Amino acid sequence: MWSRWLAGSAVLGLVVAGSSWGAGEITTESLLKEMTDLKGLAEFPDPPFTCRQFSSYDRKSKSPSEDWFANADSGQYLRIEERQGRKEHVMMDAAGPGAIVRIWSANPKGVLRIYLDGGEQPALEAPMADLLGGRVPGFPKPIAHEVSRGWNSYLPIPYARHCKVTSDEGGFYYHVNYRTYPPGTPVRTFTKNDLDELKELIGDVARKLASPREGGGPPADRDRQLFEVTLEPGQTRTVQEIEGGKAICGFLVRAPQAHALEALRQTLVRMTFDGYETVEAPIGDFFGAAPGVNPYESLPLGVTKEGQMWSHWYMPFRRGAKVEFRNLGSSAVTLSGGISTVPYRWTPNTMLFHAKWRSEFDVPTRPMRDWNYLTARGAGTFVGVAFAIANPVKNWWGEGDEKIYVDGETFPSHFGTGTEDYYGYAWCCNVPFVHAYHNQPRCDGPGNFGHTSVNRWHVLDRIPFTKDFRFDMELWHSHAEARVNMSVVAYWYGRPGATDTFRPLEAADVRIVPLPEYKSPRVEGAIEGEKMKIVEKTGNPAPQAWDGLSDEHHLWWTGAKPGDRLVLEFQAPEAGMYKVVGRFVKAGDYGIVRLSINGKAIEPIDFYHDGVILTRPLELGTFELKAGANRLTAEIVGANEKAIKSYMFGLDYILLKLVK
Repeated sequence: MWSRWLAGSAVLGLVVAGSSWGAGEITTESLLKEMTDLKGLAEFPDPPFTCRQFSSYDRKSKSPSEDWFANADSGQYLRIEERQGRKEHVMMDAAGPGAIVRIWSANPKGVLRIYLDGGEQPALEAPMADLLGGRVPGFPKPIAHEVSRGWNSYLPIPYARHCKVTSDEGGFYYHVNYRTYPPGTPVRTFTKNDLDELKELIGDVARKLASPREGGGPPADRDRQLFEVTLEPGQTRTVQEIEGGKAICGFLVRAPQAHALEALRQTLVRMTFDGYETVEAPIGDFFGAAPGVNPYESLPLGVTKEGQMWSHWYMPFRRGAKVEFRNLGSSAVTLSGGISTVPYRWTPNTMLFHAKWRSEFDVPTRPMRDWNYLTARGAGTFVGVAFAIANPVKNWWGEGDEKIYVDGETFPSHFGTGTEDYYGYAWCCNVPFVHAYHNQPRCDGPGNFGHTSVNRWHVLDRIPFTKDFRFDMELWHSHAEARVNMSVVAYWYGRPGATDTFRPLEAADVRIVPLPEYKSPRVEGAIEGEKMKIVEKTGNPAPQAWDGLSDEHHLWWTGAKPGDRLVLEFQAPEAGMYKVVGRFVKAGDYGIVRLSINGKAIEPIDFYHDGVILTRPLELGTFELKAGANRLTAEIVGANEKAIKSYMFGLDYILLKLVK
């Protein structure tokens, strides 16, 4: 480890001459200040560090040729220890000096304990759900928070020699992201007293993260130049050229009112710094919430509901910079906004800002694959991604794990547990959320059908590299026969000369491919249970959504007991004898039900099953029906001896087949 750091620093000149790793001690206070310091991202870290991740990924994944897409990503630990009469599941065990910079879980369990520098007693001990949910003093929201069923804490925990993280319960998903500094780097180990002594600073960081546009905004004394430009189809226009010794600290674009979706995808922003073109992306995608105008607010980027899009990334340059727009669409586009700059002192550690976009259309979901977000060579720091997917089915598209390789690694030092887990939420939740560090600005639905956009910014958990960097995300879709469209913007800083594998964008890359209107799958001719008229009831019959059902709902009857009746009305097209077929739900808390049609009863049906299932279509018998309204009655008569005695009943549909 030491030889790698020494070689990287000496050859690449990443450490300022005359500086010392001992000149700046790493403390809880210094790390807290980094949490909202966007300017600091433009400098290669000094002292340098690596950033890696412990997680509960499926240990069957050994290599691309051995269970590479294994998916049992819960309950995987380094080991289980006996301590003071309890079992502790070890999530992290790492030598220092270092610092924890993020903890995530989808289902936090037990008491989280963090042992530092070999101590027998934990330096921090709290119920995991409380700590990650922002309910422990010193870990306020939104530093620790739950969004869309994902639990996150970004409060830094530095340690001088060693760190171990455990929980006294198992069976949960987790990530622990951590930095490791070179040996000899002075680090002041976290203590619980830090939370009291730094209470004011922690509160200030929390306030900035709660209002990130203001908290991460450029300084008041910036120089701001406004622009307004009209681009004809195929035209490229330069909006500003700036002399060196400065940094762009603010970039604002107002979305055009007409045809915003097309304009924001088919108009590119390109930026050149010191002769290197390091930024090329559709305007809407660059701001992290594409496609379309999707309001959100984060530390480096945001979009207002009026279509004002802003960036607070610092983009330094030594000699000069150029910002231009290119219209790849078929209609003229008018854009307006502003570019803010501040003086910037270039150092041997200063890096250029990079943001490039790629798209791929009609991607089959089988076989599973690793889809590349970014491959870079040189020295730099990875700081985030914005990803968008167009999904033609309701099924979950993001079961895949992130795999991040740094400086020649053959096995990823970040191996995740699910795409949504990387983005800080969980359980394929389709509820949009907003946070300073990670967001889901758009998720159309129903389910995960339609367009989804997500992003994550690595500030405290940024990932430095000295030779190369590769970020792959598994395409692990739960629907084996779907085809999806995907795009990504990767944001990173690199020393001059650092390269990536993005190719120049063309009109075909930014074409708009509309999704078909979503239609719920229905059994042809079905009379849906949830749409039948309720004539008589006890308890609570109501529609309940469930994938796999006709029209994705059934009539769910709860709150009943033996002897209670539910009477429904359905329509027959003409009078006659009809064979009636029905489909129902079975589960562990469902009852035994006697069905009758127009007063003619059939044998009671036991709807108990160990687990929730949908029955095959059941023939109920042949009945004489009137033209127009007829009645279906369900009566609770009991429950299986194995059943939970809740006596529930679920009707998906009935089918009428005229007997001639």
